[in-house]
Amino acid sequence: MALILNIDTATEIASISISEKDMIIHSATNTNQKDHASFLQPAIKDLLKKSHLPINKLNAVAITAGPGSYTGLRVGMASAKGLCYALNIPMITLNTLEVMALSTFKQTEDKSALYCPMIDAKRMEVFTAVYDYQLIQIIEPCAMVLSDKSFNDTLQTNKIYFSGSGIKKFKEIKDNKRAVFLDTKIGSDAMAQLSYKSYLKKHFADIYTSSPDYLKEFYTASKLE
Repeated sequence: MALILNIDTATEIASISISEKDMIIHSATNTNQKDHASFLQPAIKDLLKKSHLPINKLNAVAITAGPGSYTGLRVGMASAKGLCYALNIPMITLNTLEVMALSTFKQTEDKSALYCPMIDAKRMEVFTAVYDYQLIQIIEPCAMVLSDKSFNDTLQTNKIYFSGSGIKKFKEIKDNKRAVFLDTKIGSDAMAQLSYKSYLKKHFADIYTSSPDYLKEFYTASKLE
């Protein structure tokens, strides 16, 4: 049995869940980005209570380590490190864009298409990547300034599902029948699936040296808005 606490504070909606293997037991979300820090610890306590689990029964803590909000990533990382150190359990770090891509695939179940999550940065910039349904990278995670020519080469032969907070501005400038825009948020079930996979493979992060993957030097919550 593997009981994993999953923490996502990388984007505008924070979510936490407790999963047994890759199945969610209980979850909670917070939609006010400015309150992610104050939401996190009480929500963890509440989920453990609802799950009838003492905290020392946790086997690992997983977090979305970036890219995303600078402040949000630091909040999640600090909480995960503190818990893992105190409980002497491993920490799992997941790429935010991969979790977003899997969330969209679980919605569409389209194995023939590609998946492009986008996190709004500032102006016409986004954090993005492109994956196939198995999360194999087609375009590696990067900070990209969008234009009407973005992804033209890939769209010539592939249908792409675009999702995340960055799609609103891209949708306004992109007119391509192979570009599909979906309002998909990070799913707790997708994160649980990836964290359990990492747990089985013992893909653990060093709690002393790990740091958020910002993709840029500085990225604040205000730049998401």
